[in-house]
Amino acid sequence: MISKLLLTAAVIFVAYLVIRARIRRSREAAGLIASRPPLIPPALIRPLAYGLLAVMLIGSVAYLVRDWDRDREIIPVQVVNANTGEVTRYEVLRGSVDGRRFLTADGREIRIADIERLIMDSDR
Repeated sequence: MISKLLLTAAVIFVAYLVIRARIRRSREAAGLIASRPPLIPPALIRPLAYGLLAVMLIGSVAYLVRDWDRDREIIPVQVVNANTGEVTRYEVLRGSVDGRRFLTADGREIRIADIERLIMDSDR
């Protein structure tokens, strides 16, 4: 949740900087204020942009690989019948759990009834 707020704040801040720069450029063009030298030398802008692009691509690939690896993890799952208290244990691929059904590690598809509870071990 905090990351969404930080991302929103960052987007608003960048938009503020862009608008401020446009206003400054229009005032400089009109001769109302003196122009100042750029903060980043023009020769460094392209390598910095490529570096930022590389960092974003590496981060995206790392996130996708981590998520793919996590979905292939085998976790224990318990299905508890609320009426009888009977507990059935399964080994399940984490990514195969979809609502009230899942696919076990040995390939069986299990659908649980409305009176049953699904307990996943999410500590792993």
